[in-house]
Amino acid sequence: MALRGGLPTESGAVGVEGPRLVEEALRSTSPVRAVLFSESGERHHARLAQYLDRREVSIPILRTTDRLFEGIADTEQPQGVAALVIPRSFSFDDISRAPSSTPAPLIVVLAGVQDPGNVGTILRTASAFGATAAVASPSGQSGTANPFAPKSLRASAGAALHLPLLTGMALPILLAQFRATGIQSLASSSRESREGDQPMLAPWEVDWRQPVALLIGNEGAGLPEEIERSADARIRIPMSSSVESLNAAAAAAVLFYEAARQRSSLP
Repeated sequence: MALRGGLPTESGAVGVEGPRLVEEALRSTSPVRAVLFSESGERHHARLAQYLDRREVSIPILRTTDRLFEGIADTEQPQGVAALVIPRSFSFDDISRAPSSTPAPLIVVLAGVQDPGNVGTILRTASAFGATAAVASPSGQSGTANPFAPKSLRASAGAALHLPLLTGMALPILLAQFRATGIQSLASSSRESREGDQPMLAPWEVDWRQPVALLIGNEGAGLPEEIERSADARIRIPMSSSVESLNAAAAAAVLFYEAARQRSSLP
């Protein structure tokens, strides 16, 4: 169920498949309920031994045939190793605090991003450029794909298991919480400005060294207009007039690169 269906088990565990993702799960602080090897997947045991053979942890090791593993795997060419992992849960207080190694919180908010590949890619990109936390929230018009679904996990290269991730909080409540804690909310937008709209900023006009939450909307519809109006400011990437907008994951990469550039100048 966890691997093929992408659904959590009754205990909340999700399926993680492939040696790289299983290794990331074992490296994370998420509890691992079991690791499964197929006959051919035993070749990966040596790679994972440093995590599996520790005395302080006791992770059940299960084994099965290649044929049965292929029947439950989500990938077309399974590599014969999988794990059941319980993702860590976080509160708003958890994600709004910056780690001691960073100057301020830098949070990515996925609001109605429906494609699991985009969800995973955005989390991977945000993590690579120094994001301190993430939020997956419905936009009011569409839900956000499960960050722990198999395709999302593969696209994130395990970042979803390491980055503090809050799920399910409604956007209006989230924006109110950001405002109360002094975190500036930026709504990514491809719409033209109209009278009464929030300021429209270019990426380099934002002070990314301050506490910031960047909202990325649905691939087609973007963020709801009321959410853009409720945010502290809107942000737009200047582009050629022949291109209407960027893919959600590509836009996130451009914006977080500028954030990393500014934040790297801090002592």
